[in-house]
Amino acid sequence: MVLRLPGGAAAPLHLQYLLEPLHPTVHTQRGATATLPCVLRALPHNYRVKWSKVEPANYRENIIIITNGLYHKNYGPLSPRVRLRHSHRYDASLTITDVALEDEGRYRCQLVNGLEDESISLTLHLEGVVFPYQPSNGRYKFNYHEAKRACEQQDSRLATYQQLYKAWTEGLDWCNAGWILDGTVHYPIINSREPCGGRLLLPGVRTYGARDKQKDRFDAFCFTSALQGRVYFIRGHLNFKEAGQACRNHGAAIAKVGQLYSAWKFSQLDRCDGGWLADGSVRYPITTPRERCGGLPDPGVRSFGFPSKEMRTYGTYCFVGK
Repeated sequence: MVLRLPGGAAAPLHLQYLLEPLHPTVHTQRGATATLPCVLRALPHNYRVKWSKVEPANYRENIIIITNGLYHKNYGPLSPRVRLRHSHRYDASLTITDVALEDEGRYRCQLVNGLEDESISLTLHLEGVVFPYQPSNGRYKFNYHEAKRACEQQDSRLATYQQLYKAWTEGLDWCNAGWILDGTVHYPIINSREPCGGRLLLPGVRTYGARDKQKDRFDAFCFTSALQGRVYFIRGHLNFKEAGQACRNHGAAIAKVGQLYSAWKFSQLDRCDGGWLADGSVRYPITTPRERCGGLPDPGVRSFGFPSKEMRTYGTYCFVGK
């Protein structure tokens, strides 16, 4: 088992036509509009500009848009949501509307000009939250594909290594190993302890490396970002079926786990009441820790696990879209 740290970026080559961006990372949230800057200092003859995205799950580079300054063509699943900003004739910046979770990653603006091709790389970073996830039947039940599907069902997606590493620097400490988007398996440890690799290992994001996506089974680390809507609590002594109906009676749906984490992170939702969620779990969000609300010293989304769906002890968290 080894500790893995993010690698440093290579120094850029000298650029003749493209301007080096002042800020190579663009920060945004789900649902926003983001622009990745790419500006030419001069227009060579017979040039094209090609935008592409490096997919973190497989590291393949997928073309998004190609332009010659007069005409352009869009490609791939991003096609309906991308356009060139084109605020002046030297501007080849890419604008993405209604940013989605899967848009995070590294983008490349390439000037194609015969023997003088050159490019710049930019990173689109979504502000968000990473949370560990396991199903109702216990830990280490997901193969990779099941983990990916489970996160998507909870309004999230498998986290990237960079997202998991950032979450660790912000305090995520979790002893169960989980899948991430590139098919590797990790667990973040801040407080070294015996059940989690031993006291002698340094804190860090510990890795099992790449595993068999079909046969090996772990938990999942999911990532979500800002909500396009709001989460609220309905008080009551409801079983799971009644909880879903209570939300529908208000024109809402029972909240998903990712939606509750998002409301806790971005809307500072703070309630001491356990409530049903769409996966049959019962959780509650705490932004201001206090003794009578679990007694733990740090903010977080607390869990009562997956009680019997017939139990009439809890209220419910509902989600209504904008």
